[in-house]
Amino acid sequence: MGRWGHLLAAVLLFLGAWPARAASYFKLPPLPPPALYGNLLIDRISSASGVKPVAFSHWIHRARYTCRVCHVELGFAMEVNTTEITEARCRKGEYCGACHDGKEAFGHTKKECGHCHSGDIATEADRFPAFAAKMPKAPYGNQIDWVRALKEGRIHPKRTLRAEPYRPIRYDSKLLLEAEWSMIPPAYFPHAEHNLWLDCANCHPAIFNVKKKTTKHFSMTYNLKGRFCGLCHLRVSFPLDDCQRCHPGMHR
Repeated sequence: MGRWGHLLAAVLLFLGAWPARAASYFKLPPLPPPALYGNLLIDRISSASGVKPVAFSHWIHRARYTCRVCHVELGFAMEVNTTEITEARCRKGEYCGACHDGKEAFGHTKKECGHCHSGDIATEADRFPAFAAKMPKAPYGNQIDWVRALKEGRIHPKRTLRAEPYRPIRYDSKLLLEAEWSMIPPAYFPHAEHNLWLDCANCHPAIFNVKKKTTKHFSMTYNLKGRFCGLCHLRVSFPLDDCQRCHPGMHR
């Protein structure tokens, strides 16, 4: 191989490795153990009231309900400790009380207080390995491929708590999102997979503008600050470490 051949091979090798280098450029937050990924401590007023914070595990609830049930129908905000949950409102059937009424799930009784108000983010973690063993695998987060689990019928989460049947808006468009860096392969956003879990109102218009390419400051830098995709994909949905899930042309 001549000099130009060696140079071409070096350039191709560099270009092939560049996406992986780009991934390492961004400082991704450390991930908790799989059993704790998506777990939250809800402590807006608990500690101040002399009560232990509520430990909430997304993986437990996600197997039973889609995201839209809590974040559309029940009005939970997407940021922890920003929803005005109170004991009185729960007892009236709002927020947690919509399900935790002693019928759908355990109720608000003195006997059950410690079940949620444990103050321990690892509450129920011992149940996770047996649950995860039955689920399709993923490399990051809690290492469960939730979309596959739903499509394969391994879980059957409710899409509504209302009496009338839920009729989702069918929108299966897959968007191509060009990266700002010329050597980073594009990302693809599949509406169909998101529609399995979410409602249009979860994303539009508060997080993303409805009109294509008009959302300002949409970039990986802002994703890592918990905005846009990062609102879910840093905390609950598969984390941004899984570059290839969105950028299929990227090398590990």
